[in-house]
Amino acid sequence: MAEQNLEAKLKNLLKQEKIQLWNPPYTEQGQQPGQQPGQQQGRQHMQELAERYAPLLRLPVSEVGGALESIRAQAVKRGRGNQTFRETSVATLELLLPRDAKKDPKVRTYLETRLDVSAQQVVDRVAEEHGLRSIKLILSGRTLSAERRLDEQGVKNHSKVMVLRVSDGELKQQLTEEEEERRSQEESVQRTQKGFQILSERDGSEDPDTTPFLEIADQKGNPLKIPPTEKKALILAMGFHEKGRALMKRKQHDNALCHLLQADQQFSKCGSALLSSVDNYAVLQLDIVWCYRALEALSCLEDGRSRLQRAEDCFLRCYGEQQERLLMIKGNTGREEVLFLRLYLLQSLLSYIEGSDSEARLQLSRVESLYARLRPDSEKMAQLMALGFSEREARLGLRASRGDLQEAAIHISTRRQEREELKQRERQKRRTRMEAISALMELGFSQRDAARALHHADGNVDRAYAILLDSSQDAQATNNNTEGGASPEKVEQLLYLGFERDSAEAALRLTGGDVQSATQLLLDSQGVLSPELLTPPSTSSSSSTPSSEEPSSASSSPEDSELVSEVLEDIAPHEEDYLDLTLEEESELISAMKAYLHREPAHT
Repeated sequence: MAEQNLEAKLKNLLKQEKIQLWNPPYTEQGQQPGQQPGQQQGRQHMQELAERYAPLLRLPVSEVGGALESIRAQAVKRGRGNQTFRETSVATLELLLPRDAKKDPKVRTYLETRLDVSAQQVVDRVAEEHGLRSIKLILSGRTLSAERRLDEQGVKNHSKVMVLRVSDGELKQQLTEEEEERRSQEESVQRTQKGFQILSERDGSEDPDTTPFLEIADQKGNPLKIPPTEKKALILAMGFHEKGRALMKRKQHDNALCHLLQADQQFSKCGSALLSSVDNYAVLQLDIVWCYRALEALSCLEDGRSRLQRAEDCFLRCYGEQQERLLMIKGNTGREEVLFLRLYLLQSLLSYIEGSDSEARLQLSRVESLYARLRPDSEKMAQLMALGFSEREARLGLRASRGDLQEAAIHISTRRQEREELKQRERQKRRTRMEAISALMELGFSQRDAARALHHADGNVDRAYAILLDSSQDAQATNNNTEGGASPEKVEQLLYLGFERDSAEAALRLTGGDVQSATQLLLDSQGVLSPELLTPPSTSSSSSTPSSEEPSSASSSPEDSELVSEVLEDIAPHEEDYLDLTLEEESELISAMKAYLHREPAHT
């Protein structure tokens, strides 16, 4: 990280003085990237630059000279790459390999390829040349589709492409074992998507005890009314996010990032009004950049910086400029401050990598101020836990009360009471619902139809009865029309004209018994109707209420139930789990940042 910081500072100095290291006198004509200047004059000019910049940066001349040479070699390689691309259409991509795949962390890895090839061809080359299996390519936070061409997905000459491992099979394992591991990890994202897809299609009309469903609520636990299309995308986004966070806790950052990027893709399908009203989207952006940090992929600066900016903008919209909205809703702002601590810490890290030490120090000072206030006080934690509160409750309570022990105890007790009252309301709502369903069943309707109608009537029994009655009458009218339409006399007329019985009956059914229209339909189709049209529609005494949110099937298959149970396991049991940061990882990064920013100046 220090090398990136030094190079960024040197690039700023070179830009200010309009010095181009890829041109003479610093680089001779025909000189290759990485090759030291061959003539005495070139070496002398590079040495003079190093000696002039070293005192400004308070670093040894040798260290500055090495960084300058690295910048020069990159610039020369970029120039050669531009020329090659113009002449042959072969692009040069910089690969950000996994840490353990790099032979030398200081040496950049490049790949030359045409851009009209599929991403899968590049995956195969990278896997072969670097001994990797089961990898994905990430460009600016987006997973490249294996089947599509590179240029169709925004890959350009000199693009930085992150190589993300999605399987950790040992090289000594048998091929069958590796294939099984690869399939298992590839299925993780697919199973997560399918599980939450099933949940997103459930509207809550079935019995929650046997058919779980997800309900999106505000910060007070009140259900939110969201358009069906956005609701499905939001549930998928939040589901992928929960799975990603679960993997982050297990330190599986490669796999976590895959799920988080899927969540980001689903969030993009939601309207801007929805995204500006919830903080989930902002937290997701923080988690993605936190994974970049854990994977040492912060050279994706542009994507990381834009994500942090989106997170900050979203927090400001949701919480208010001075967090006044948050204060009004929750009564305090202490618990959410850990999100700002992580935001400022990541901003400080990116500023340092960009060579802006002053901005990095400014952000770090804000981080240290927040950290001093938010880090757990072990003595107060112990006192609260002795009162019967959990570790999570103690930590969040102390943050909400700004460290006041008595206020923390009151806050935790109040939160417990609020959660219990919410559970009581849910139990009462469920009892009322079951009583209403029983009342409708006594009137002759099926349990499934009664539950559906009650759901669409927002729990109003009279309205649900009216819906069921209308549906029954419509179904009966349809049955009558169908029965009258295909009367034996009319069927005989069509048979006399030479049509088959099945086709004649279907044509009369489709045209409401009009012999002339049925004849024309059969003539247009040359007497042959499709199997779907030949099959009469199934009818019942009462039909389900039509709805754009209606699930595809009335009951779940064992496989669906297994998938739902699997994804529900990754949903945090506590609604404020995302705020319950121990700050251990943050503390380590703060110490590392302080060490980088307060290095003793070397004598030059």
